Amino acid sequence: MNRVLVMGYKASELGIFSMKHPGIEMIKKAVKKRLISLLDEGLEWVIVSGQWGVELWAAEAVLELQKDYPELQLAVITPFLEQDEKWNEPKQEYYRGIVSRANYMNSVTKSKYDGPWQFKEKNKFLLRNSDGLILVYDEDMEGSPKFMKEQAQRLAEQPGGYRLIQITAADLQAIADEEQPDYW
Repeated sequence: MNRVLVMGYKASELGIFSMKHPGIEMIKKAVKKRLISLLDEGLEWVIVSGQWGVELWAAEAVLELQKDYPELQLAVITPFLEQDEKWNEPKQEYYRGIVSRANYMNSVTKSKYDGPWQFKEKNKFLLRNSDGLILVYDEDMEGSPKFMKEQAQRLAEQPGGYRLIQITAADLQAIADEEQPDYW
């Protein structure tokens, strides 16, 4: 697998409203764990669309991994131009800091937000241009990632070997449990 797409919940869907929330680190660790295992299989590119939440945290995880795996590349491919223009200043600074360090940055549609169709086009483009999807999604908590999961599952059923790798709440809990010292 050369190119993997990473997607998941928006921060608000997870109830994360602070950039210091401990859940962010758990998500980043889970993503890193999956990416490191894929590096052994030839992973070269991690692709995100820069959505506020799992995608940006995954991008940050990739940038951290690049210290030990300089061959790993980050692509940020947004659905439209200036997707951060309505975000508050701290979010914009965080986003722009990540985008400025990405190895590749582009937009699927070459205009500012024009309608929900741009998100659909982004999803189609990203699925066509990746070999697999790491999706932070739990069946017990529906949300925006559900649609990408359905599309990736359809691709996985076709010849060609598209891979769907899911990170669930149980996976995140296991990482949180590893972080807790054992007092018993």
